[in-house]
Amino acid sequence: MNFAGIEACVFDAYGTLFDVHSPVARLAERLGGTAAQLSKLWRQKQLEYTWLRSLMGRHADFWQVTGDALDYSLKFHGLSVPELREELMQLYLQLDAYPDARICLESLKARQLPTAILSNGTPDMLEKAAGSTGLTGHLDEIISVEEVGIFKPDPRVYARALHRLGIERASAIFFVSANPWDAQAAACFGFQVARIDRFELPDEHIPGRPGVLLKSLAQVPEVVS
Repeated sequence: MNFAGIEACVFDAYGTLFDVHSPVARLAERLGGTAAQLSKLWRQKQLEYTWLRSLMGRHADFWQVTGDALDYSLKFHGLSVPELREELMQLYLQLDAYPDARICLESLKARQLPTAILSNGTPDMLEKAAGSTGLTGHLDEIISVEEVGIFKPDPRVYARALHRLGIERASAIFFVSANPWDAQAAACFGFQVARIDRFELPDEHIPGRPGVLLKSLAQVPEVVS
């Protein structure tokens, strides 16, 4: 399937371009058998807290939410050690990029197609992650939900991408995410959407469906025209 009329490609950051499990993976030897479970719970609570805070009308930025989620996860696993918390939080500013991220962005930029990140992350978090992975030069815009003060999947977040990129039609944005709920919310908003099937997850039972399911970001340039 080829997608036409695309004026920009917009990417989710966490779980799509950046590996959210890389901080715990770097400390796996110290964490032992709890590493995988800790990382999974940290990510789960991080997302849950964004949704809960949005519903409660009590916004806090993604750095605080990430720390709150880590505190819960460390406590759950009996690992409430201040030094460990600080090390993991700092590593979250230096996430690994998935290998296919650079390939995808380089190919799109060679075709002079504008690229951007649209993410829950704070501007500082996103700039540091993009910088540490060497992806900054392949991105035209880094768009944070902090510009609207609410997390995905609120429609105001997706609308912000249109505003920042100077695009009028939602269908002119090709949105890419590995998170099913994000991909589906973006499709519901009106973007043309590809979901990257990194985690072999089914679609959520919510409105919106991605136009295509891809195994790798490296396939994105093949379907965009």
